[in-house]
Amino acid sequence: MTPAHPRPFARPLRVASLGLLLVGLTVGAASAQTPASPNPLLHLSAYGEVKAAPDRAAISVGVQTLAPTAAQAMAQNRERMAKVMAMLMKQGLAAKDIQTSSIDLNAQYSYNQNEPPKLTGYQASNAVTIMVNDLPRLGPVLDAVVEAGVNQVNGISFGFKNAQGLEDAARLAAVKALKAKADLYAGATGYRSVRLVNLSEGGANPEPRTIALMAMAKMGADGGSTPVSGGELSIRIDVTGDYALVP
Repeated sequence: MTPAHPRPFARPLRVASLGLLLVGLTVGAASAQTPASPNPLLHLSAYGEVKAAPDRAAISVGVQTLAPTAAQAMAQNRERMAKVMAMLMKQGLAAKDIQTSSIDLNAQYSYNQNEPPKLTGYQASNAVTIMVNDLPRLGPVLDAVVEAGVNQVNGISFGFKNAQGLEDAARLAAVKALKAKADLYAGATGYRSVRLVNLSEGGANPEPRTIALMAMAKMGADGGSTPVSGGELSIRIDVTGDYALVP
């Protein structure tokens, strides 16, 4: 009698069944070890901003002179700048509020077509940045230094003598806005309240930024000085926080 052949694929089926059993045991063990899920978290951001009129200004002014030689250009510049510095002191500025920002000496050339450059002289320049802590005096100070020899005004920026109080007010406003946003999300999603678990400050703008520099009023009671207006500055603080939703 011919011996019976074994059923095909019998062994592979048993191996496959054993593999499924092992997979099932592994998944079950992993599920048993998973900890209970914590309360959902909200990751939020907000900012606080305060605005105020500036009480100080920094302005850069300078003297530029031209002469046939470098020595003459520097000598003329030195003489005129000495008069400007004396005038700044006369206007009541302290030495700590006057800082040299640049000193330059450059050769000057004329250019004609098909000809090499021709030296025509030298240009010397000396610039100082002055801090004016009494804004109504800014216009008169500018007029005085121009009379003394300043022929360059390079820019102005406004700020605060003490910005700490404004920064802290912006921080309080930022935290209140963040909490209000968290409470809104909690109520909208059916939770009773929120609990703060993390808070950080980032993207802050502690330095004042100009909101408007419109010449709406003149500094100087007599109206005869250069009109200057500080407009309004803003200090903004950005915060981010994590809140746990409480059932």
